[in-house]
Amino acid sequence: MDVSAAPARAPIENHAERLRVTVLGSTGSVGKNALDIISRDPARFDVVALVANRNVDELARQARAVGADCAVVADDTCGPDLNEALSGTDILNGAGRTAVLEAIDRPADIVVGAIVGAAGLEPTLAAMKAGRTLALANKECLVCAGGLFMGTATDLGVTVLPVDSEHNAIFQVFEAGNASEIEKIILTSSGGPFRTFSRDEMAGVSPDQALKHPNFSMGSRITIDSATMMNKGFEVIEAFHLFPVSKDQVDILVHPQQVVHGLVQYKDGSLLAQMGAPDMRTPLAHCFAWPGRMDTPVERLDLSQITALTFEKPDFDRFPTLRLAYSALAGPVGATAALNAADEIAVAAFLQRRIRFLDIPAAIEATIDALDRRGELGGAQTLDGTLAVDSIARKICTDWIAARPAP
Repeated sequence: MDVSAAPARAPIENHAERLRVTVLGSTGSVGKNALDIISRDPARFDVVALVANRNVDELARQARAVGADCAVVADDTCGPDLNEALSGTDILNGAGRTAVLEAIDRPADIVVGAIVGAAGLEPTLAAMKAGRTLALANKECLVCAGGLFMGTATDLGVTVLPVDSEHNAIFQVFEAGNASEIEKIILTSSGGPFRTFSRDEMAGVSPDQALKHPNFSMGSRITIDSATMMNKGFEVIEAFHLFPVSKDQVDILVHPQQVVHGLVQYKDGSLLAQMGAPDMRTPLAHCFAWPGRMDTPVERLDLSQITALTFEKPDFDRFPTLRLAYSALAGPVGATAALNAADEIAVAAFLQRRIRFLDIPAAIEATIDALDRRGELGGAQTLDGTLAVDSIARKICTDWIAARPAP
């Protein structure tokens, strides 16, 4: 089920019906923004479950603040600490894989899928198989297993709503009834902190420099992916799976002001754009209230105060991750899973100062090439096959990095 064809649900009006919400990855930036919206309008929401990896203190604070029915950590070693942190409350708690899946199985109207990385694949698929409407913020579900993921959504009749600001923007201006009349969709990018850097200048950048995103406060991996523009490459793959378009119909424009988040070009020449302040609470609120709207504290745009909006084509030579993403999308089914796995390993190594910034795309390309030569990119037709490609790619990339001289 592509999101453009998602069936309408009745909007929640006048708080007559409360929305039951589960948040996977509640202690991350997207999860925190979701809970900020919920906490500002408690009469509208019931929090069914909060799931985090191992940040016990923050999870317990969140669960108490929003009156969650249940709180779970994925790391089973953190179970005793979570139980102690929630002592004196009636909030159910647990730890480990089984507890996570049980939390997902609790009746909810919508699940926010915001677990970062390939670790989010299984729980997000579990939420889908439980029949929940999914507000999807986990890139890896679509990057690693987009065909499997969206095919499952279609088979089960599950609605998938995009939380990523660019895809949510496209969703808002994508005329589902006129999908065949669309020429292309356009994702915008800030260009990251090195938009104007030469390759020679990028060769020496530090993790501290790369972690300074010009517009958003995000987790470290996503921020580095923005600096390399791999994040935008991932979004191209996501868009292909979310919307009924071909690979050649997904474009990128660099837009430093980040006021326009996504555009749809129609064959009559019309170009529709969604605009707004760069704030993740806007797409989250859109998902919560869809197909209606709800109030948010997001800053309103005053177009009279905006002196210029600029756009430019991305430079595939200075940012080779974009070329790698398009190539992986056009390649064997496992290539995108390998792309993501190698990126996770390479970004972690860069943050640990074991490789240089420009080694990130080099490590990714070497990993995908090695898997392709071994004929191991075609097996990602199932969740197990996808995870197998992910595992092999991580090992290959780790070995490649270990063989590099220290920077």
